[in-house]
Amino acid sequence: MRILISIFILVNLSFLNAQPEFSEMAVRPGAFSRIGFGARGIGMGNAMSAVTEGNLVSYYNPAITVFQKNNSFQTSYTFLSFDRALNFLNFTRKFDFYSSRDTSTLNRKPSTTAGVSIGIINSGVGKIDGRDNNGLKTEELSTSENQFFLSVANRFSERLSVGISTKLYYYKLYEEITSTGIGLDVGVLYRINDEWNVALMISDLNSKYEWDSAPVYDRDGIITKDDFPLLKKIGFCYTRKDIGFIAGFEFENSNANTNIIRFGAEYNIYDALFLRAGLDQFNLSNKDWAAKPSAGFSYFKQIDGIIVGVNYAFQLEQYSSSDRHIVGVNINF
Repeated sequence: MRILISIFILVNLSFLNAQPEFSEMAVRPGAFSRIGFGARGIGMGNAMSAVTEGNLVSYYNPAITVFQKNNSFQTSYTFLSFDRALNFLNFTRKFDFYSSRDTSTLNRKPSTTAGVSIGIINSGVGKIDGRDNNGLKTEELSTSENQFFLSVANRFSERLSVGISTKLYYYKLYEEITSTGIGLDVGVLYRINDEWNVALMISDLNSKYEWDSAPVYDRDGIITKDDFPLLKKIGFCYTRKDIGFIAGFEFENSNANTNIIRFGAEYNIYDALFLRAGLDQFNLSNKDWAAKPSAGFSYFKQIDGIIVGVNYAFQLEQYSSSDRHIVGVNINF
């Protein structure tokens, strides 16, 4: 275990001094929605599509929500430079259904299990200096970009679960210039055995922004459409419950000519303390590989039957005066 963790840290450190090429995905529509979700996911390099332990969110794969234990509420805030904001909010719950023909009360197993996850990702930029045609200052401007998602999943057997997410995007760019869009995620998870999971996912089906600039430019306004990149992912997870270790690996292909590898690990080092590290955006299609190392931790404490957790993650951010710091709170009840 010590050797594995040491290798993992050395791989991450090797990217800290890299001089990356600007990422194609960073300039495509909906870039805010591809950064990740919360301190745990980002701390593990967002390699979470096949992870079924701990606090889960359908952002990574709607099919994993059926493995959530109890009710999970989580929220996170991100410290960013250049007056940017990035916030997360999510609630996940699973429902067990029993057969009416099973009248026994001892050791009953559910005939099927469903999962529901609902959440919000909020992003934006504030304190934008507004100027008129003469260059004179007018007022401070701001933008707001949001994703609202609702996910449902069903566990068809002990090994197979399938889920789907409906995502509503809302972007307020400037005054009356706004756009909305609807997209879908479809995910599948298969448990090979007690230690290995494999996941398949297609993300942002039909997701796009449609813009109409007529409210500002009148007859000179135009209508444009910006399609989100379509993402296709395959993920693996290795779990050792006896030593409190989880490792995730993911490969993502998109129609934006990217082939991204991400991986991460979590280790329950002591009691309710969890350490994690990961690597995201390792783009095989980019000769300068703009990888993003990350690390973080969580600590949980039970209070009157409610488990409260504090989460933190750090992620390297190129082309910025400072890196990303994500803090969050989990409540399980």
